[in-house]
Amino acid sequence: MKSFSLRAAINTLALCAVVIGIILLFAGWPIYRFVIAGGFPMDMSVTKQNASGMIPDVQVPTLVDPATPHSAYSRKGLDGEQYRLVFSDEFNRDGRTFWPGDDPYWEAVDLHYWGTKDLEWYDPDAITTSDGNLVITLTQQPWNNLNFRSGMLQSWNKFCFTGGYMEVNLSLPGGPTAQGFWPGVWTLGNLARPGYGGSNDGMWPYSYDSCDVGTLPNQTWPNGTAPDAAKHSGSQDYGGELSWLIGQRASACTCPADAGEHPGPSPDVGRGAPETGDRGSASQSIQIAPFTSGYNWKNTSPHVEFNPDWTIQQNQWHGSVYQESLSAEVMTDNTSFSGRGYTTYGFEYDPGPDGSIRWAINGSSTWTVHSSAIGPDAAAGIGQRIISEEPMSIVLNLAISFAFQEPEWGKLKFPASLLIDYVRVYQKGKPKIGCDPPDHPTSEYINNHMDLYMNPNISTFAQSNYTKPRNRLSATGCS
Repeated sequence: MKSFSLRAAINTLALCAVVIGIILLFAGWPIYRFVIAGGFPMDMSVTKQNASGMIPDVQVPTLVDPATPHSAYSRKGLDGEQYRLVFSDEFNRDGRTFWPGDDPYWEAVDLHYWGTKDLEWYDPDAITTSDGNLVITLTQQPWNNLNFRSGMLQSWNKFCFTGGYMEVNLSLPGGPTAQGFWPGVWTLGNLARPGYGGSNDGMWPYSYDSCDVGTLPNQTWPNGTAPDAAKHSGSQDYGGELSWLIGQRASACTCPADAGEHPGPSPDVGRGAPETGDRGSASQSIQIAPFTSGYNWKNTSPHVEFNPDWTIQQNQWHGSVYQESLSAEVMTDNTSFSGRGYTTYGFEYDPGPDGSIRWAINGSSTWTVHSSAIGPDAAAGIGQRIISEEPMSIVLNLAISFAFQEPEWGKLKFPASLLIDYVRVYQKGKPKIGCDPPDHPTSEYINNHMDLYMNPNISTFAQSNYTKPRNRLSATGCS
C-alpha cells in the first residue's frame, strides 16, 4: 500500500510538472513579451479588407519595433535625465500600406487639406515604405480637381503620448536652393484630427485651463466690447481684431448640466488640441490659444533660451486671428535632401503650466520655451497657457502651398519625396502613452461625435448636428 501511494505521488508530481511546463510555454511567454518586450505582436494570420478594397499584407511590430537597435533603447535627455524608448517604427519592411485598417498605429488620409490652402490632394497610395524609409511622394498630376497629389500619415486615435521626446530621422524633398516643398513632422492633441475642420473648430489650438474671457468667441465679452486688446491689438489685415476663433469649445467654464458635451474628466477642466513640431525644413514651433495682446509672447531670456552653437532666427510672424505661434528658424546643413543625407529632428517637453519644450537637431538642443513665455496677460484678460497636457498624435506629411512660401516653380522637380528613416518616442519615469488617459480622456467624446472625425466635409462645428456646451460667462450663462 505504501509502495502504491509513493508511485501515485510520483506520477501526480510528474503530471503537474508537465502541466506547469505547458502553462509557462503558452502563457508565460506572452506575458514576458507584453511586460518586457513592449506589447503583443499582431496575429500575422489575420487578413482583413482595408478601405481600398484590398487585403493588406499586415506584419505589424510591437510598440517598440524589433528592428530598433538596442543602443537606441534609452537616451540622456536634453534636461539631463534618463529616457526610455516607448515607441518606434523603423519602416524597414518594404511595401507597407496605410489605408484605414492596414496598420494599428498609422493611417493615411484621403482628402484636401483646405485649411492651409494646399495645392495637393492627400491620397493614401502616395505613401509606402521602401529601402528602410517611409516614403511620402508629391507628384504633379491632376487629382480630384487639384494639380498635385501627396500624402499625410497620422497616428490619430491610434498612438498618442503625453510628455517625453519625439525624434524623427529624415531626408527632405528637393534640394537646399529651391523653395516650395512643405514637409511636416508635428503633433496635435487627439481631440482634433488634422484635415477634419469640424473637429478642429473650437479645439485647435487651445491649451488652456482658466475660466475667463479667453474662452469666449473672439476673446471678447458677450456684448462684443473689452478687453481693448482683443479689438485693436491684432493684425491690421483683420481690422486690428485679435481672434476670430469660436471660443474654447471644451473650456473650464462649461456649465455642469452640459458635461455630456465635454470630454472630461469634469466640465471645469479646460481641454483643447495644441500643436507642436517641425514644419518646413527647420521651423520649430508651437501653436496655442487664447492669444496674448498683439501676439507678443515673451520671447526673451529667461522665458526662452537659444543655443549659441546654432544659427537661429525667431520668426517675425507671431500669429493671426486663428493662432498664436511661437516659432524659430534654425539653419541646418545643405546635405540632407533627396536621400543623399539624413538629419534627426526632435523635441522634448514637460507638460503643464510650469512645463517647457526644447527642440533639437541631431541630438543637440537648439532652443527652449518655458511656460512663462505664455504666461498671464492682463491686457488680453487671459491666464496661463499650458505646455500641452493633452495626449498628442503624430502627423507626417508633404504639402505644397502659397500659405507656406512662394514656390519656385522653375527649380522644383517632380516627383519629390520626403524620406523618413524612423520615428521614435522616449519618456522618463512611468510611461504615459495612449490616446485616452484618465486625466485627459478622449475616446468617449470622439465616439459620441464621430462625424466630426470621419467626415472631412464638415468644415466647422456649426455644420454638424452636435451641440456646443454652454459657457457660464456667455450672455445666457447656464440658464
